[in-house]
This record gives sequence, C-alpha cells and structure tokens, in this order.
Amino acid sequence: MDKVFNKLRNLDAYPKVNEDFYNRTLAGGVVTVVSAAVMLFLFISELRLYLYTVTESKLLVDTSRGETLNINFDVTFPAVRCSILSLDTMDISGERHHDILHNIMKQRIDANGKVIEARKEGIGAPKIERPLQKHGGRLEHDEKYCGSCFGAEESDDHCCNNCEEVREAYRKKGWALTNIDLIDQCQREGFVQKVKDEEGEGCNIHGSLEVNKVAGNFHFATGQSFLQSAIFLTDLLALQDNHYNISHQINKLSFGHHYPGLVNPLDGIKWVQGNDHGMCQYFIKVVPTVYTDIRGRVIHSNQYSVTEHFKSSELGAAVPGVFFFYDISPIKVNFKEEHIPFLHFLTNICAIIGGIFTIAGIVDSSIYYGQKTIKKKMEIGKYR
Repeated sequence: MDKVFNKLRNLDAYPKVNEDFYNRTLAGGVVTVVSAAVMLFLFISELRLYLYTVTESKLLVDTSRGETLNINFDVTFPAVRCSILSLDTMDISGERHHDILHNIMKQRIDANGKVIEARKEGIGAPKIERPLQKHGGRLEHDEKYCGSCFGAEESDDHCCNNCEEVREAYRKKGWALTNIDLIDQCQREGFVQKVKDEEGEGCNIHGSLEVNKVAGNFHFATGQSFLQSAIFLTDLLALQDNHYNISHQINKLSFGHHYPGLVNPLDGIKWVQGNDHGMCQYFIKVVPTVYTDIRGRVIHSNQYSVTEHFKSSELGAAVPGVFFFYDISPIKVNFKEEHIPFLHFLTNICAIIGGIFTIAGIVDSSIYYGQKTIKKKMEIGKYR
C-alpha cells in the first residue's frame, strides 16, 4: 500500500516548497492585490452574463390551421364624428362584418382632444309614444307595433321596428338611405339629431377584433357602410359633407398579446390629410410569433411590417376612410429565453482564474528578477 501512495505522491503536479524558502516582497503583495481585484471584477461580470437571459430565435413553417387572429386597436379621428364612424371587416374567405359593435368603445372628443363622452357603440335614444305603424296610422291601444320598412320589406309581414332594422332592410336591397329625416324610427330614436349635435367633434375608437387567421382587411369608414358589387357605399348621404377629413393618429395597433421586445411600427403614428381627399391604406404583413420565457411560459402573438398608401378620390372610387389590409406570413418565428449553460460559465471562471494567476506570476517574477539585477549592479558599482 505504501508503494501505491509513493507512486501517487510522485505524480503530484503541485510540489510544495518549504515556507523557509519563501521570499515575500512588497511588489508581490501589490501584484496579488491587483490580481485579486481583477479576478473579482471579471467573476462578477461573468456571473451577471450567466444570470442574464439571451433570446434565441428560429424560423419555422407555420403549420397551424383554424386559428383566429386577435386585433387590438386605438385610433383617434380629430375631425370625424362618432355617430358616423363605423368599423367593418372582411376576409378572403368571404366572411364580412359591418358596423361592428361588440368590444368597441367610442369616446367623443372636442377640438382640444378632451373626452366629452365615452360610451359603448350604439345610438339608443328614448322613443316617443304612438309611433307610426306599417299601415300608415299611429300605434293604437293594445295594438302590436309593426313599423314600416319604407319600401324595403321582404314580405307582407316584414316589420322594421327601429332605425337599425330599416337601414338593414335597405342594405339587403342594395339601396342607400338618402334622407333619414323621413324615417319615423330614426326620428324617434334621435339618430339624426345626435349626428347633428356632434358637429365639429372628433372621435376616439378603441377595442379589439377576433377574425379568421386569413388575409383580409378592417377599416374605419365615414358612414354606416354596406357592400354592393364589391364597392363600399355609405347610407348617410344626407348627413355627410362632400369631403371628410380622415386625419388620424394610431395610438395602438397590435395583433395578439404583448411580449418582451415587441415593437409595433404603427404605434403613435400620426397621419394628416392634405388637400386631396380619399382613403388612407395600410398594407400589413403579419408574422406569427411564439415567445417562450425563461420559466417556460408560452405567449402566442404576432409581429408585423407595414407600408402606407393614399388613394385619392380624384383617381377613382375611393370611399373616405382608413383601411388596414393584412396578410399572414407562412413563416413563424420562435423566440426562446435561455441562460448560458452552467458548464460554459464554470469553464470561463476557471479560465479567468488560471489566466490571471499565470500572468500575475510572470509579472511578479519579472519585477522580482529586475529588482534583483538592479541591486547586484549597484553593489558592484559600490565596490569599484
């Protein structure tokens, strides 16, 4: 057993020197202190780098199907009244939604941008007694109300009991309501008066949409719009000016949830209309994105890029409004937060300690032998 221990002792790569042979110097002490300080500084830097998360990105083909796209928006129109501002959507699958009211909030603002009133979308005003019946007379006692559709009835028993139902009947016929003052239901609900009362005001509209994850568009149009021969028309012609100022500021526009580092290029963008009138168009490329944080929490969201174009009404049919045309990229981006591997961190620490220790030893030896040489020369000169 002693032979084994002796052989192992002979393999010692770190031979020990008796303390009686140590020669401690002031220069060696200074080099030691400086080396320790440098080691500590580099160790702290490496530790911070190890604790800091790095984000790795990968590009993959998006194979998801049947998903929906969540659109969050907040847009301010300083010169468009809330009552004539509508939100519509349509996509390449043929699905259309006009005058969307769900999850939408409108805020009336004055010329200085101050909020006058905030309300859920929808007019809604008190009704007067004895409304006009379909047969032309006023509603009698115990008589069931059946309002006229003013020529847009689909059948003999078709009733339009409010302004929205009359407008919907006209949409289905492909007609435009050119004089709402003559519609009894709209008069009773105060629709015309409410629009007139908001003259000179602006509108902030914000909320969210959930649409099919296919190419499509959503737009803010001046007037409750409908589709006829693939061209958007307006049915508030009697209340509209010849031209609309569609100047606007996009306070927020995002597709999906927020994640660290997400930049939405349209946030805070302000667009001012010049002398020409028409539609402002934004063409958006949506890139599906999956973000996984260091704790494993997964956030499904989207990035997007955008280009802008203005279509003047002088060049053709251009309905006043702001249109957002979006297309979905087939490529998905995966972001994942990760730490530097612990073995990598340990290797760097060993390299720091070993490297500084070696360099400090060379510096200390150089200083020591330099001082020793100078001392010998001085002694030789003294004896001469």
